Amino acid sequence: MHIVTLRDPSSPVAAQFVADAGMIGTSLTESGVELLGQRRGLSAYISAGKTMGIPILYPWANRLSTNTYTAETETVTLKPGVNGVRTDPAGLPIHGVLAAYPGWQVTAQSANEVTAELDFGADPTLLASFPFPHVLAMTVRLAERTLTVRTTVTATSDRAVPLCFGFHPYLNLPGVARPDWVIETPSLRQLYLDEHGLPTGQTARQPAMSQPLQDQAFDDCYDQVGDAAVFAVSGGDRRIEVHFERGYPAVQIFAPAGEDIICFEPMAAPTDALHRGGYRVARPGEPGVAVFSIRV
Repeated sequence: MHIVTLRDPSSPVAAQFVADAGMIGTSLTESGVELLGQRRGLSAYISAGKTMGIPILYPWANRLSTNTYTAETETVTLKPGVNGVRTDPAGLPIHGVLAAYPGWQVTAQSANEVTAELDFGADPTLLASFPFPHVLAMTVRLAERTLTVRTTVTATSDRAVPLCFGFHPYLNLPGVARPDWVIETPSLRQLYLDEHGLPTGQTARQPAMSQPLQDQAFDDCYDQVGDAAVFAVSGGDRRIEVHFERGYPAVQIFAPAGEDIICFEPMAAPTDALHRGGYRVARPGEPGVAVFSIRV
């Protein structure tokens, strides 16, 4: 596979993305030290959709509450195991249909920037699960110690495209024990989840916080994330910030027990929004744009 390596002209930070495997970010390093959770590696992502690095979750992030959803007057029945649909242990569709999808085309590339596009509407198997023709584009730029990911959804028919996607950046602080990691979040509204990880409808305000991770585990959903919100993990002499620059009003914070990773997942809509509603759309002639960045 062709691996695109981006280098920051002003620092020892580098990144790698693989368009042939779903435009996944596989590496983010500083002076050769890996800062992304590798988990089971790229091969497991390609063969079984096991996430690592920075995968895109598209066209929905996290899980749906049912195999049938109605969006923009279109009713869709998903078939687990067919057309890219994967399920969680409870049998719920999870993380969309583009895991390791090979149809991305690199359209521009330089030493520190790459753009890749996917004509979603050109593949009937993709439209079977998400019948909204569009072009999906990702531009990734590395500069001033910051990896910026810009995602653009451009409708290619007279139908609006629901924006419910997200990313899953697995961050790691090498050389620092997990209990000593300090996490920081802005003020948010927590969405209480049921045993399947789906919003119950109950909410609570959470003030801005800064605290050691210690032995805590997270798999929690929040909304009312403002543009320019910053999430961070720090420890030792390193700090990694995730900036929700625009278009990501929701976040899932994921830090499983026993694994040295934490994720601040930018989401264009909360979990199950494709089924419940409450999402933005990209209308014909009005592309939907979302941007997040990771600063080392």
